[in-house]
Amino acid sequence: MNLKYILPAIIGFILIFGNSFAQVNKTSVKQLAFMAGTWTQKHEWGDMEEFWGEPMGESMVSSFRVVKDGKAVFYEFVVVEEQNGVPVFKMRHFNRGSIGWEDKDKPLLFYLTNIQKNNAEFELKDKSVHLTYQLTAPDKLDVTVIEKDKKGKWQKDVFNYARKK
Repeated sequence: MNLKYILPAIIGFILIFGNSFAQVNKTSVKQLAFMAGTWTQKHEWGDMEEFWGEPMGESMVSSFRVVKDGKAVFYEFVVVEEQNGVPVFKMRHFNRGSIGWEDKDKPLLFYLTNIQKNNAEFELKDKSVHLTYQLTAPDKLDVTVIEKDKKGKWQKDVFNYARKK
């Protein structure tokens, strides 16, 4: 092997990927403050409302609901807590009547994979679901969900929220 070729490749890898890993490793929940607010949109599933509280105590909380024809369809509750200096997104789903989807001690855990100004990306450990939160304007929040469907095909949904006034 010729070090003349390997060394520049290693240095390039560190420069390209090392910086993004360092950002994630040194991230505070406070960097997710751009998500705070009450966000709404009309969707084929129904009227959607997603609330994000301001960062407090190394955590953020979120509630989400879908209402169709005047009735709640389902809910989500999210807690983002710092673990070892990195925010971890912990999600639970509930049917109408507060019937949980996940086991009581097993929320869905999404790990922060990328953070930039007004943009955060989270992913399940098995990489089957990827979430992106992006503030595209002061009153616009896009949430992108990329996941495998039941047949194993990748599916992308983009939810375009507006800040509730």
